[in-house]
Amino acid sequence: MGRRLPIRLLTWDVKDTLLRLRHPVGEEYAAKARARGLEVEAAALGQAFRQAYRTQSHSFPNYGLSQGLTSRRWWLDVVLQTFYLAGVRDAQAVAPIADQLYEDFSKPCTWQVLEGAEATLRGCRKRGLRLAVVSNFDRRLEDILMGLGLREHFDFVLTSEAAGWPKPDPRIFHEALRLAQVEPAGAAHIGDSYLCDYKGAQGVGMHSFLVFGPEPLDSAIKCSVPQERLLPSLSHLLPALDRLEGSALEL
Repeated sequence: MGRRLPIRLLTWDVKDTLLRLRHPVGEEYAAKARARGLEVEAAALGQAFRQAYRTQSHSFPNYGLSQGLTSRRWWLDVVLQTFYLAGVRDAQAVAPIADQLYEDFSKPCTWQVLEGAEATLRGCRKRGLRLAVVSNFDRRLEDILMGLGLREHFDFVLTSEAAGWPKPDPRIFHEALRLAQVEPAGAAHIGDSYLCDYKGAQGVGMHSFLVFGPEPLDSAIKCSVPQERLLPSLSHLLPALDRLEGSALEL
C-alpha cells in the first residue's frame, strides 16, 4: 500500500460549522414585519421559511443562476413565499421587509462565531495547514467573514454562487483543490452536513470530518461515519487530525 499523503489543506463549510445566526429565522422575520406594522407569529414564519426554502432550492438550485436569477432575487422570492405561506398575501407590503431582511442577513452582526471556531482556525494555521472555505453560500459571505474577523484565516473563499455548483457536486471540491494545487488525498473537509460535506468531500477522494452539535445524530449516519471522523465540537478537530496523521505514519 502506498504512503498516505500528509494533510496540507483543510476546506471548511461555514453555516452551522463556523457561524450561526444569532436569532432563529422566524424571529428575525417576525421582528422586521412587526417594525412595519405586520404581526405574524415567529413559529409560523419559521415553519413557512423551511418549506419555502426547500421548494425554492428544488425549483431553482444554487440560487437559480442557470435559470436567469441572481442570488439576491432568489432570496427575496424566498422571503415573499415565506410570508405568503404564513398567511400574508400582500406582496407589496412584504417587498420592503424582504429588502430589509436581505440587507440584515448581509451584516456580520446578524451572525455569531461558534464556540471554538477561531481558536481551532488559529491552531490549524499554527501547524502550517492551509485553510479555505467551500460553502453553499452567496456573494455576501466574504464581507460577513471579514466583519467577524475570520476572513484572514483563509487562502480563499469559494461559494457555490462563484463556483457555479453547490455541494455535494464534485466540481466545487475539484475547483477548491485546483485553486489550492493540492491532491485530494492531501486535503480534508469539515462540515455539518452528512450529504453535502462529509459524503461530498469523500466522493472526490478527500478526507472528511462531520461536525455535530448537541442534537443526537441520526442512527444511520452514526453507523456510517467512523467514530474518529465525528466531531462533537470544533475543539475535537486537532486531536482528530493527529490521529489521522498517526495512522498515515503506520502505513
